[in-house]
Amino acid sequence: MKALVCSSLTDDFAGIRLEDVDLPRPGYGEVRIRVRATSLNYPDMLLCQGKYQLKLEPPFTPGMDIAGEIDAIGDGVEGFVVGEAVAGGMRFGGLAEYAVVSTEGLQKKPSHLSFAEAAAYQVAYLTAYVALVRRGNLQEGETLLVHGASGGVGMAAVDVGKLLGATVIATGGSDAKLERVFTYGADHVINTEGGFRDQVRALTDGRGADVIYDPVGGDIFDESTRCINFDGRLLIIGFASDRIASVPTNIPLIKGFSVMGVRAGEYGRQFPQKGAENLQTIWDWVREGQTRPHVHGELPLSKSVDGFRMLQRREVIGKLVICPDR
Repeated sequence: MKALVCSSLTDDFAGIRLEDVDLPRPGYGEVRIRVRATSLNYPDMLLCQGKYQLKLEPPFTPGMDIAGEIDAIGDGVEGFVVGEAVAGGMRFGGLAEYAVVSTEGLQKKPSHLSFAEAAAYQVAYLTAYVALVRRGNLQEGETLLVHGASGGVGMAAVDVGKLLGATVIATGGSDAKLERVFTYGADHVINTEGGFRDQVRALTDGRGADVIYDPVGGDIFDESTRCINFDGRLLIIGFASDRIASVPTNIPLIKGFSVMGVRAGEYGRQFPQKGAENLQTIWDWVREGQTRPHVHGELPLSKSVDGFRMLQRREVIGKLVICPDR
């Protein structure tokens, strides 16, 4: 079978190639999936650059979000059958024609979602759910400030924030992208090129945002500490700006806000029962039509590196999906 293999860690993805590899066999509690779609996530890109918190020794195959049809079933598997359409998440291995997945993170694909939409769902929406519900305790009527709102995890946060009854302010560096986020459901949009704290404070009658969702870091994080409400929650999702910010402890002390880290997958590993509840909730939402991921477009597996470069250049709105060449 064909798989995308990272044989060396480089900033320019020069160590990534499409290669012929052995067909994997499912072990106990696992199924093999004929992959129809795999969405690209920012951590996939960082993993191949050696910059992600999970460190893998090459060679490995990236890919966290997949959808397809069950091709083979390992021992101990119940509730799934060969030929069934499924979707779910994994830590790596999804950018291939076939992938082996534990059934713990697997869901039956909702019939109204395409394979591309199903593959674009779990990682982004699980991140948004754990951030806004489990960590941020976002309440109906509060104001949510979403940075990097046109990215995959950003658009998911806008979607979940509106579902939870918040007023959503979305930020980004492109008016065209922000227009798409506004039509997606954000109540207000702000281009961060000229700063954003004064506009956030104006939109909240001087109080500031109650919850801030930050996958960007750097200067965005710094300015966020200047427009957060008392008892606010500043959620660290990632560092797309490539600068890890720091905050003098007197600022959260005086302003009375909390700074919280969010790792959705690790949250589920630390709290398995809550992790299962998280997955059940987000998939119930999409089955009921309350949420729906935004797919930017699709590329063939052979063009995966082009997809990484699109992510790196911030060209993607929502999620970019890779489909095996068939």
